[in-house]
Amino acid sequence: MSDTHHAERERFFGAAKVVAGLTLLSRVVGLLRDRAIFAFGANRLTDTFWAAFTFPNTFRRLFGEGALSAAFVPVFTHVAEEKGWAKAKLILANTTGALAMILGVIFILIEAGVGAWLLLAPGQWDRTLLLQLVMLVMPFMVTICLLALGSAALNCKGRFVYPAFAPILLNVCMIVAAWLAGAWLEGASRDGLFLLSLSVVAAGILQLIGVIWMLRRAGLAVAPNLRPLQPEVKRMGSLLLPMLVPLGVVQLSSLFDRFYAWWMTATPESPAIHLLGLHIEKPLGDGVVTHLYAAERLYNFPMGILAISIATVVFPLFSRYASRNDTAGLRDATNRALRLCGFLAIPCGAALMILAEPVVAAIFRSGKFLPADVAGSAYVLRMYCLGMWAYFCNHILLRAFFSQQDVRTPLRVSLVRAVVNIVLVAALVFTPIKAGAIGLATAVTSTANALVLIRVLRSRWGRIGFGSIAVSLVKTALATAGMAGAIWASWRFLFPVIQRLHPSLQRDWISHFTPAAVLLGLTIPAGTAAYLLVARILRCEELRELKSGKK
Repeated sequence: MSDTHHAERERFFGAAKVVAGLTLLSRVVGLLRDRAIFAFGANRLTDTFWAAFTFPNTFRRLFGEGALSAAFVPVFTHVAEEKGWAKAKLILANTTGALAMILGVIFILIEAGVGAWLLLAPGQWDRTLLLQLVMLVMPFMVTICLLALGSAALNCKGRFVYPAFAPILLNVCMIVAAWLAGAWLEGASRDGLFLLSLSVVAAGILQLIGVIWMLRRAGLAVAPNLRPLQPEVKRMGSLLLPMLVPLGVVQLSSLFDRFYAWWMTATPESPAIHLLGLHIEKPLGDGVVTHLYAAERLYNFPMGILAISIATVVFPLFSRYASRNDTAGLRDATNRALRLCGFLAIPCGAALMILAEPVVAAIFRSGKFLPADVAGSAYVLRMYCLGMWAYFCNHILLRAFFSQQDVRTPLRVSLVRAVVNIVLVAALVFTPIKAGAIGLATAVTSTANALVLIRVLRSRWGRIGFGSIAVSLVKTALATAGMAGAIWASWRFLFPVIQRLHPSLQRDWISHFTPAAVLLGLTIPAGTAAYLLVARILRCEELRELKSGKK
């Protein structure tokens, strides 16, 4: 590999540290946002808000970070490499114009459809509230998707800071709204949830203004237009269209999880389902959607900081290698990213499983979010964490395919995964697993998805360095075992000493912030130190890469 290519690769992997730092800040502020909202409790009102908030986020994943990003980045990067940035700006202008037009049509159709439903068949109070909140938050779909497109263009230019910073604006706006709702509007009330929904829309507008300003500074600011339509945009469209249906099904699966949980929650007004002459008792209890959201936020915390940071910066790198037909470089970068993901994901998943209850208690236990809500959220979190390794690796594997402008293979696999996930969730909620079915189904199908994609890549490339990946996984597993032992020892021997010195920590400790925080303060440093020590003894290459500083 030439010195130029080596420096380029190191610059992109080094940028992952910057993105990870900003993403960490964003995630921390996001947890503060969630804590402020969770203080309203886990009940039918908050369940309905989180269900409505899922709707625009689904379109963000579909258009903003899914199909459009996968089609846009490789084509945009190729044009910038081969024809220069002036030509790339024309591609961005066409793409922005087309996306704005599509989003506008979807927005009008959804608002009209939900409005008609609200007028003609509002149903009980909870369904009425759900429809009203969906109508309020839908403008966020437009702004967040346009933000994602602008962020993708900035990433291709090597500008990663603002795209990683933008979510902080959303979190701050929602924290302010939650505080105002708690102070003036009795928290979990219709008016309080309306204020929260409006804060989401306001944040989307601020984020969009920010990305336009950053595009201007990067020399990429363009006015959206559709004429003249560039041939590369037609190529992008040919990549995009085959993705929308299968990826739409994938996102429908994610949307299905939360709305199915909302529907299957027994309420005084609707304790059972009457279908085809059958009387079926709803299996889930009040607050389950809030519990699911809490668990999702926590297992996504390390993934957002680490996996998405790595994937974000290597996607343009993958695309550059692919545009040069440099299979060796692409294979090496993919191998390195997968090993890093395994080195980070496995201990994160294990630690969250062990410390699920104190983590939930320390972060979310406040106000009307009760000990039973802590236990319910921790239970679902453990189920999700079974697939942590797969969640990390899937981000890398998808971008390896997308960089080669192969969108059909991973999406076919994801299509099968989505269907299986829906079937598993629909069936398993009626078993003793109940709400944990959603986390378990996600973990199982994600793991199968990752294994299939790795097998496909191996069949194409001949090899992707399975030997080095296997060695890395074995060393990581041993270091994780050391971490788990240190966590158990510090919990088993040190925490009782602290409790004797401070008797106030003995009473119902898991449901209060202070004892949970003390427990985490003891176990996390001990576990981290043990993991790093064993990794150093085993000479894990990934540890050396993470310690390499600016290089």
